[in-house]
Amino acid sequence: MSVWVTEEVMRRGLRFCSRGSLWQQRNFLLSAPIKNSCSPDKQFFHLWSPRQSQTWLSRSPVSSVRFYSQGANHGDDLEDGERLPSQPADTASAERQRKSPFLELLESCGSPSDVLDLTGKYSPTARQVSHCLTHMWATTKKMTDEQRRYELQLMFEHPAFDQLLQRAMKTLVHISDEDVTYSLLSMVNLGVPQRSRVVQTFLRTCQEKLNDFDEKSLSILASSLEQMEDGANVRALKEGMRLVVEARLPGIKNVMALQTMMRLLGKDAPKDLKWKLEKKALSMTDHFSLPNAQYMISTMATMGFFSKPLLDVCSKKITENIHGIPFNRIFKLLQSCRELRYRDVHLLTSISDYVASSLDIWTNKQLLLFLSVFENLIFCPAALMDAYADKVIANPDVLTLKDLLCVLKVYSSLSYDLQDRRQQFLDSLSRVLISYLPKISAFELLKAVYCLCLLGHFPYAPLEQLLQSSVLEKLAGSKFPKSQERMFQTVDVCLRVDHPPLPQPLTVPASVLGDPTPSTPSVNPRLLLDLQSLLEDQVHMMLQEGVMVENLYFIDAAVTKPTPNQTSVCEARIGGAEGCSPAESSERIAVMYAPQSGFCYGTSNPRGPLAVKIRHLKILGYNPVLVTEQDLQSVSEEARIDFLRERIFPQHHRPETQPDEKEHLRS
Repeated sequence: MSVWVTEEVMRRGLRFCSRGSLWQQRNFLLSAPIKNSCSPDKQFFHLWSPRQSQTWLSRSPVSSVRFYSQGANHGDDLEDGERLPSQPADTASAERQRKSPFLELLESCGSPSDVLDLTGKYSPTARQVSHCLTHMWATTKKMTDEQRRYELQLMFEHPAFDQLLQRAMKTLVHISDEDVTYSLLSMVNLGVPQRSRVVQTFLRTCQEKLNDFDEKSLSILASSLEQMEDGANVRALKEGMRLVVEARLPGIKNVMALQTMMRLLGKDAPKDLKWKLEKKALSMTDHFSLPNAQYMISTMATMGFFSKPLLDVCSKKITENIHGIPFNRIFKLLQSCRELRYRDVHLLTSISDYVASSLDIWTNKQLLLFLSVFENLIFCPAALMDAYADKVIANPDVLTLKDLLCVLKVYSSLSYDLQDRRQQFLDSLSRVLISYLPKISAFELLKAVYCLCLLGHFPYAPLEQLLQSSVLEKLAGSKFPKSQERMFQTVDVCLRVDHPPLPQPLTVPASVLGDPTPSTPSVNPRLLLDLQSLLEDQVHMMLQEGVMVENLYFIDAAVTKPTPNQTSVCEARIGGAEGCSPAESSERIAVMYAPQSGFCYGTSNPRGPLAVKIRHLKILGYNPVLVTEQDLQSVSEEARIDFLRERIFPQHHRPETQPDEKEHLRS
């Protein structure tokens, strides 16, 4: 019954997506000049366009996707995370194929041209044609990009290539489903144009056999379609694959096959199907290998599907086995986490600790890529930041200008405190920056000085060069005026508030600061109500809403609080009908609503511009109190007021409630 239902669903779905013609037409090619493509007895002349193939090669490098097969020619050097289920050959013909002298000669071929030379000497059987195509693809995977382009060009110009593709079409009905899909995948990866007759013929054959494909064949086909451009045949096959996967989902047993199909279905898959895939994947988590866990996270990023239970399972598996994972897989994992906006403190910390503990095995470029993706995740990898700072201090001259800008961006964005090594680290970066001053561009110089100002470091030479009229003129036509104004505003306020000791005083011209009257943001209404409730009985307190400081920093509310000895003075004056001037108060509290993105993930440590704002407010005599969205939304009004009371009146807060409340508010 289930088989009949599957076939009926397939038949109706494919009839719909092909608009009644894709499954009935015999001539199913997109190449208009080519006729009767499905007739194996006719002589074919141009199975591909040389111009098409050259264009394809110039923009689409050969993919590195690999598959596992128990046979000798379907991918031997495979990555653990990309293996498909192997099936033993159960026929006598397959055993003879494995022992064939032709296959032994094929194994010795080191390039596509070698394979084509071999097919010119010996006529391959139907299955051997599939092996030839697969081996041609396999030989290119270990080549450099330049060598691969050269070898593929020789392949397209080889006279035996046309003959091999003709034979592939003629013998198509005599090979297994697995060989059909492997042949298609090989041709796609070799750069045979998608609109060519041979590729279209294989696509049509896959449509006709789709209901008969097993799990492995479906997975191989999915990888082929994932790399192909959109077209009528490709769309029909993808829709057919979706129906087949949905119907067969309960019976899928191989993790890698499931992941490959998930990637093919992609972001366009219906939500209900995504939930079914999630449920199936969760049912298979006990069988996840380490590569399965890594690949599942990147698969979910490809699908644009966030499943925290599944991500947590994969993260735990990776965290327990982090040592020994190569760079490309860790970096891909971190990129996928960024795309999914998924951050697991234990996973990220374990990666940071692992990279820091094995610093010598990574190149400088790899370390900078790690730091950059951590910064994109708004996560501070403390161990890695410490280790890399030591590396820079020991040998700062290895940094290129691009490296230097990356380091400055990461350390200033995350506002990481190196404590006793801070000054030595910043001095090292400053010396490198000064060495690049003769050739640095104006905008790069602005970015470098801006980052140093965020870090509270003010080397005179870069600052002086940035503020020269010739440099400012170059920045006048910048493509990023708003970001440029913001950086100049930060440099300006740092020079005024931090007041660094410079050989000569420097001033940022008003012409580069933008609008002198910035718009004032609105005060967070819930925060204001809580403050009013808290201070309604505090007669000595003064609450001021929406304060702008230094024409740059917005404060939701400024609370003026007298010191204890001044309180009695104020009470006496009140008794005598005299007021107590706020100016006489010795403490000002700046209560600010801060977005969660203003903190390093998993901590209460402010970062970047927020950290600078707090630094400057302290210099200006304010005591900053930060309130986050979580503080306002995740607890009751009473708990919020208690939290504010603890921060504004720390001497009066209730000790018995502090630990639980604080943990709840900052968790």
